[in-house]
This record gives sequence, C-alpha cells and structure tokens, in this order.
Amino acid sequence: MLPQGGPVSGSAIPLRPPRESLDPRARLWWRVHGLVWPVLLAAGLTGLGLLFPSAAWFLPAAGVVVAVGLLVALLFPAYWYRIHRWELTDDAVYTRSGFVWQEWRAAPLSRIQTVDTTRGPLQQALGLATLVVTTASSKGAVRIAGLDHERAAEIAGALTRATQAVPGDAT
Repeated sequence: MLPQGGPVSGSAIPLRPPRESLDPRARLWWRVHGLVWPVLLAAGLTGLGLLFPSAAWFLPAAGVVVAVGLLVALLFPAYWYRIHRWELTDDAVYTRSGFVWQEWRAAPLSRIQTVDTTRGPLQQALGLATLVVTTASSKGAVRIAGLDHERAAEIAGALTRATQAVPGDAT
C-alpha cells in the first residue's frame, strides 16, 4: 500500500483522499437496493415453507433473512456514505470506495478513454446516476455511483472536454 500523498506506480499523480461526497440520496438508494435480495429470498423461503410441510423450518429462516437484511440496510449505508468519495482535478479523477476492503484510485486524465453515465430504474426514480470512466488500465473502469444525475452529466462533459485537451492517446 502506498503512503497517503505518495505517487501512484509509474505516475506523477499523487494518491490522496478525494474531497467530494456522493449525493445524500445515495444512502436511500443503497438501503432500497440492499433490501431487494433479502426480500426476494425471504419470499422464496416462505413460499417453499408453505408449499412443503417438511420444509416448515424455511419460515423462521425467512424471518432471519429479513431481520439481517433490515439491519444491514439501516446501518451500512451511513458508513458507506462516509467512505465513498470522489474528486475531479486538472490532472486526475480520484475515487475512494469499498467497505471492508477499501479501494483508492487515481485515474490520470491522459489515461481516460471514455466517459459514460448509467442509470438503473431505482437510480432514475431517485434522480441519481453512476459515472463510468474507462481508462487504459488493467484495473478497469473507475465508477462513481450515487451522483445526482445532472451533476454526473456535467462531470461527464467536463471530463470529455478535459481529456481532449490532454496530449496522448490514452493507451
């Protein structure tokens, strides 16, 4: 692990904490998104428990799944909101994300190949978007999920203009 403020391997771009936080609605997005799978799994367990008397133990298991899902959906998004950060500078796009394993990334503008925004149905309902910055890196795209959709479009435009001004072919 590189020390904070130290250079990124083979680059003059320092790895440092990004300053910008996500849109506060990202917490609601994570909560709702985090409840989908526990609710679907609990519904399946309940259905099986009601259909097959020998699988009646599925009913309390469904209750445990819902309880754990609720606990995770209520507690974790506040923590994730504090961890997930991003920043756009004249030199790079910085991100910090993760939960147990946190990932810090600095993508130099000269390495950016494409800039996109994506919006799933839940993000559309909440007015959010994910900014996807594809780079010439084996690590893959840099994603900033949970931005206001208008802000994401502004950033995409600014990044597109900035990368066109940077010499090089992003390879």
